[in-house]
Amino acid sequence: MTLSSVEIAPYTQNPLDIIEEIVEANDWAFDRHAPEEMLVEVAGRWCQYRMFFFWQEEISAMQFSCQFDVKVPAARRTAVAELLAIINERLWLGHFDVDADEAMPMFRHTTLLRGAQSASVEQMEDLMDIALNECERFYPAFQFVIQAGHTAEEAVSAAILDTVAEA
Repeated sequence: MTLSSVEIAPYTQNPLDIIEEIVEANDWAFDRHAPEEMLVEVAGRWCQYRMFFFWQEEISAMQFSCQFDVKVPAARRTAVAELLAIINERLWLGHFDVDADEAMPMFRHTTLLRGAQSASVEQMEDLMDIALNECERFYPAFQFVIQAGHTAEEAVSAAILDTVAEA
């Protein structure tokens, strides 16, 4: 099925300009080696995170990932794949996967901005905040599977306490 476009989308400003302002305001280390790419390093509670931002003007989309500073050994990849399936069921935005080249877990999300003049500061802050919170939330489960050899179900049960109701 092909969708017909009813109007030409106006030029969308580069959201990485907004990201750069947020990063500078937080005193985070970053490298913007091209107008459409940015790398940001953030110290988390559990590890160092690397956030990658890629802007694709031709489709008005920003791809974002937040990578853990942890490698998945080949022997644990099947267990981590099972963990990804369980974790991703619990997410409202984005997903976790493992980078094929570096074997590192990461949170990923693509934001579509066609038709918008620009992303808002709030949208970009929320995106980074959600990613970092989800990475911090699920990091222990990854460690239980990768380092301690637990099953995905055991890791989720031990590491994640989702609040169901207020006490």
